[in-house]
Amino acid sequence: MSVKCFFVKNGLHMNTISNDAKPNVQWRELVSRLIKAEMSKKKLKYDDLSELLAKHGTVQTAANLRNKINRGILGADLLLQLLFVMNVEQVSQSLLAELLNAIQKEHL
Repeated sequence: MSVKCFFVKNGLHMNTISNDAKPNVQWRELVSRLIKAEMSKKKLKYDDLSELLAKHGTVQTAANLRNKINRGILGADLLLQLLFVMNVEQVSQSLLAELLNAIQKEHL
């Protein structure tokens, strides 16, 4: 039997608990899509990210970044470093909601 709870704010329904699925899957997918969207906007590849991070003292190979970003599993420090080196000015709640809604529709 599956038990689901939903967090509702501004029309956004976020699955937070389910005993038949990992609760963090959608959030990890959000992290992945957010970074990939910014990479696409800036026409950056994983090698480019690796080089930009190295200029700021963070050593991450392109392959390592690809794995972490594709899985959406990375520390807050690396997430912030990536946003910084990509010159991301802001991450809006509306963008996050848009990405989450797309993710939810795909998982229905």
